[in-house]
Amino acid sequence: MNFNDFEYQRPDYDLVKSKLLNLMDALKNSTETNEQIKLINEINDVRNNISSMSSIANIRHTINTEDKFYDTENEYWDEVSPLYQELDSLFYEVMVNHNNKDNLIKEFGTQFFKLMENSLKVFSSEIIEDLQEENKEVSKYVKLLASAKILFDGKERNLSGMTPYLVSKDRVIRKAAQEAKSTFFINNEKQFDEIFDKLVKIRVKIAKKLGFNNFIELGYLRMNRIDYNDKMVDNFRKQVIESVVPLASTLYEKQKNRLGLDTLKYYDEKFEFNNGNATPKGDANWIIEQGKKMYHELSPETGEFIDFMIENNLMDLITKKGKAGGGYCTFIPDYKSPFIFSNFNGTSGDIDVLTHEAGHAFQVYRSSWIKIPELLWATYESSEIHSMSMEFFTWKWMEDFFKEDAQKYRFSHLSGAIKFIPYGVLVDHFQHKIYENPDLTPNERKKVWRELEKQYKPHSDYSENPFLERGGWWFQQAHIFEIPFYYIDYTLAQICALQFWKKMSENFEDAWKDYLTLCHEGGTKSFLNLLNVARLKSPFEDGCVEEIMDVVEKNLNKFSI
Repeated sequence: MNFNDFEYQRPDYDLVKSKLLNLMDALKNSTETNEQIKLINEINDVRNNISSMSSIANIRHTINTEDKFYDTENEYWDEVSPLYQELDSLFYEVMVNHNNKDNLIKEFGTQFFKLMENSLKVFSSEIIEDLQEENKEVSKYVKLLASAKILFDGKERNLSGMTPYLVSKDRVIRKAAQEAKSTFFINNEKQFDEIFDKLVKIRVKIAKKLGFNNFIELGYLRMNRIDYNDKMVDNFRKQVIESVVPLASTLYEKQKNRLGLDTLKYYDEKFEFNNGNATPKGDANWIIEQGKKMYHELSPETGEFIDFMIENNLMDLITKKGKAGGGYCTFIPDYKSPFIFSNFNGTSGDIDVLTHEAGHAFQVYRSSWIKIPELLWATYESSEIHSMSMEFFTWKWMEDFFKEDAQKYRFSHLSGAIKFIPYGVLVDHFQHKIYENPDLTPNERKKVWRELEKQYKPHSDYSENPFLERGGWWFQQAHIFEIPFYYIDYTLAQICALQFWKKMSENFEDAWKDYLTLCHEGGTKSFLNLLNVARLKSPFEDGCVEEIMDVVEKNLNKFSI
C-alpha cells in the first residue's frame, strides 16, 4: 500500500487503556504458558498500532510543519505519549513480576526483560507532566530550526537549503554562507538558550523525582545501555584523544596544503578539493534510479527491499518549504514499513542518505518478523552499525552516482569518518559536563563547548566568527536538545563500521553474511552480544581504536586524488 493511503486515526486513549488493562489483568491471572504468550502477543498488537499512528502523524508533520491538522496531531502526541508510556510501564510490571517469568524469558529472551527492567527505572506516573513539558520544549526546538528563512543568493532558504553554499568552490561564498547561517542562530540565540535551559532543568527534575543523583544516570538508562557504563565511555573517549585526534589533525593539515591555504578556517573544513567536492551527477529522481540499480546488484535481499520502498512511496527526500530539517528513518509496524525522511540538497550527503538511512531501513525491514516493539530495533549504538556499515558496503557503486568523482567521494567519506569521531565524542563529553553542572548559565555552557572543541578539534579556527568563537556551534546539533546522550553511539558504531570495511576488503561475501545476520537479529541482543554475532571487536577494548586507525591511515595514504 502506498504511504499516502496509510490510514491515520487518532487513538482513543480511554478505549486503549481499558483494553490493555483487561489484557494485562488476564495475563497476570493466567497459569498456562501458551495462553500467556497469546495474551502478550495481543498486547503487543495494540501497542504496535499506537506506535503506527504516532509514526504516521510524526512523518506527515515533519514533511510539512505548516500543515495545521498534523501540527495539532503532533501537539496531541506530545501530550499523550507519556500516558501511553505509563501503560507500557504497567505491562512491564506484570511481565517482570510474573509467576511464570522463567518460561516467558525462554520464549521472549533476556534482552526484552532487561529492557523492561530498565524502563521501569526511568518512568513513574509522578513524572508524566514533566515528560509532557519536555516533549513540548523539544517540539519548540524542532519548529524553531524549521522556521529558518535565510535570504541568500537571491532566494529564501532553510538550513538544509544552505548546505551547497557551505561547500562552494568559491571561498567568499563559503564564508558568507556560514555567516548567514550563524546570523539565524544569533537572531534566535535567546530562544535556543531558553529552550535548552528549560530542557536541562526539566530533565534534572525528572531524575531527582525518580531517585537518581543526576540526569546522567537516568540518561544512560533512557538510552538502554545494558552492558556498558559511563566509565567505559570515558575510557573510549581517551582512546579517541590518543589515536583519532592526531590522525584527524593530520588530515586537516593535508587538506589545508591541498587547498593551498595559509590557514584552514572553519568555513573550509567541509571543502576538500579546489575543483570542488564530489557531487552526484543527476537530480533526485536520477539518484533514486541509481540507488535501485545499486541495491539490486548488491544482493537479492537489498533488491527486494528497495523495490518495496519505492513502490510504496516510503521515502520523502527532497527539501521544500515548511519541511523539518535533517533526516531520519522510522518504522510503521501495522504496515511492516520503514520510512526514510531527508532533505536532498545536491551534495554528496544525498548519497549518504541513500546508504545511511537505507541501512537503518534495511535492518528494520529484515527484522520485521519481530513482534515485540522493544526488540524490533537494536539499541542506538547497535542500530548505527547497520547504517554506517551500509555506507561502506555500497562503495563499489559510487561510480554510478559520482562518475569521475567516485574516488574523491571515497576519500572524503573515509577521511570524513575519521574527522567525525572526535566531533562525536565532543558532543558526548559536552553533555556529560552540562548534566554534571546543570546550573551553568547559557554563556558558561558555550564556554564549556568551546574548551572541549579545543581538545577534540584543535584545528578549528573561528577567529572570523565571534558567535562560534564563544561556543555557539552546538545549537545546530539536534541530538543535544532532542535525545540527550544520543551521540557517542555514532562514534562506537563508526569504529564497528570501519571493522566491516576492513573485513569486506578481505572477503566481501563473508562480511556481507555477517552483516545480514546482524540485521536479522534486530534488537534481540544487547550491544556487546550483537558484536559477537557480527564477529566484531568491542570499541571499548583497549587497542581496538588504535588498530583500526592504523589500517585506515595506510589506506588513506594510497589514494591518488
